[in-house]
Amino acid sequence: MSQPFARYLHPFDVAHHPSLEPEVKRAILASWASDRHTVENQPAMRQPPELKSPVSVDDVFAALRSLEGLGSQPTLQ
Repeated sequence: MSQPFARYLHPFDVAHHPSLEPEVKRAILASWASDRHTVENQPAMRQPPELKSPVSVDDVFAALRSLEGLGSQPTLQ
């Protein structure tokens, strides 16, 4: 992944990026969904070190679903 993560402010910035391959988008978003990025005392929020402010894990999962098409569940592989 040669793209710096810091340029993405929200999960949909990743999901809608025109030049990233779907596998790269999934990898970035799966990393953001990881429990290791949970905000202390806010289990529904994630803040990877490359983001300036936290994002909702629901937004991360919604962005992952958008990559799979309607009605699909995201996978974090």
